[in-house]
Amino acid sequence: MGAVIPVVIVAGFLGSGKTTLLNYLLRNNRGTRIGVVVNDFGAVNIDAMLVAGQVDAMVSLGNGCVCCAVDVSELDDLFAQLAQPRNAVDVIVVEASGLAEPRNLIRMVIANPNPRIAYGGLVEVVDAEQFASTSAKHPELVTHLRMADLVLVNKADRIEAQALAGLRAQLADWVGQVPVYATTHGRIDPGLLFDDRVPDQPKVAEQLSFDILLDEHDHDEPDHRHLHDDYVSVAFTSERALHPRALVAFLEDPPSGLFRAKGYVAFAVAGERRKFEVHLVGRHVVFTPGSWARGERRVSNLVLIGAGMDADMASKRLHDTVFDGETPLGEQEMLGVWRYVTQ
Repeated sequence: MGAVIPVVIVAGFLGSGKTTLLNYLLRNNRGTRIGVVVNDFGAVNIDAMLVAGQVDAMVSLGNGCVCCAVDVSELDDLFAQLAQPRNAVDVIVVEASGLAEPRNLIRMVIANPNPRIAYGGLVEVVDAEQFASTSAKHPELVTHLRMADLVLVNKADRIEAQALAGLRAQLADWVGQVPVYATTHGRIDPGLLFDDRVPDQPKVAEQLSFDILLDEHDHDEPDHRHLHDDYVSVAFTSERALHPRALVAFLEDPPSGLFRAKGYVAFAVAGERRKFEVHLVGRHVVFTPGSWARGERRVSNLVLIGAGMDADMASKRLHDTVFDGETPLGEQEMLGVWRYVTQ
């Protein structure tokens, strides 16, 4: 939303399918301009373009996206270039080296001083067929998974259904409430990671609609996997203002499987008339105070996006954040919100 560009980090061991996922996002992004950052000095094939040993080299792709190959130490400079308005980049996807340490990349994104850059989550890609052997040789991979905001079990078609279920259960045991999503050939709806580009200023209801996200599939592919199998989107609207402490508690302890939440809320606090934009990516919460447009009703709208999430339970928990008292709350109830307001 607005001019802030989310930075999504895609990590995973060598051969897990990171580049395949990236290629799929580039071909199926519905007009979103993606800034691609490849943190690898080997030969990395992005569609038909070869990036081989280039550092700080920016190349335009045919679909309006741009691709770069960089050293980690130069990420800040590259983010500054990509965030320039003339590039019109909507999202930046960093494909980490198969041997990269995701913690360092996350720290660099969060610490980036550019106000137009925001952390968009860590996606860890797992090779369903090879993970047991690679994690045994490289136990640090389990530590990486525990930092993830979304885990993709790629090449799910290469193992039996029972083995896949067992692997997902093991991963879920390690990562807790983080969604664990099975996919083949890196096919995941881009809308799970970032918003479609909106050509004209939409109404609020249109910004929060995910009908297109749920309906647009390529049903002609024989091995196509319906997103409906795992994907859940929950819309929430309240005419009554919310209790800030209750909403913060919901975001700090989200429903199992929730990956993203976004929208606008009004709080039932005396003297508080601002409109708060809400973003949740994995376990990262951001509130941004703003103003309601002239004539705009103070209605809270949120959308939850996840995989394997209990939609009814999530909806009930959101409705429990509505303030039903008669007397407005005191300012101290906003303390939890202010912890997550970016300066």
